[in-house]
Amino acid sequence: MNKKDCFHLGRIAKLRGFKGEVSLFLDVTNPEDYFSLDSIFIDINNHLTPFFIESITLKNKGFAAIKLEGVSDENAAKIILRKEVYLPAEILPELKGINFYDHEVIGYQVLDKNHGSIGIIEQVIDLKVNPLLQIFKDDKEILVPLIDGIIKKVDRDKKELHIEAPEGIVELYLGL
Repeated sequence: MNKKDCFHLGRIAKLRGFKGEVSLFLDVTNPEDYFSLDSIFIDINNHLTPFFIESITLKNKGFAAIKLEGVSDENAAKIILRKEVYLPAEILPELKGINFYDHEVIGYQVLDKNHGSIGIIEQVIDLKVNPLLQIFKDDKEILVPLIDGIIKKVDRDKKELHIEAPEGIVELYLGL
């Protein structure tokens, strides 16, 4: 399995007890969508290594207590501590319309209704209170809040995201 065929699910955050259980931070919009996972891939030395899940229990604030097959003590759990966790992108249902997965739009050209092309999406900064599109045009960063109504069209074929940025945002960053 290659990272390019996967999406980032989260990170092994800490140990939970002495029997190999760990705490997984789910860096996703809806952690409850992932409570029935059978397996995950953990990045160990730049290789995605599959692990089967014995049990998973959702906790609060995006965390899950997780027990993996073959990780039966504290020493084995320490090997995966602070490692990134991935899932195959193919398990995600295909989204339609203006809905998109954060990882899906990385590299998309952003076309603003009033300013035309304003750059390429570097990442979606998924802050709970105020998620942002991080866009770069040349060497300039533009942060656009992902508020209701801003996304007008997602063109997956052309890899374009059409938006109507809040008044003054693009001018602020690009000095227009």
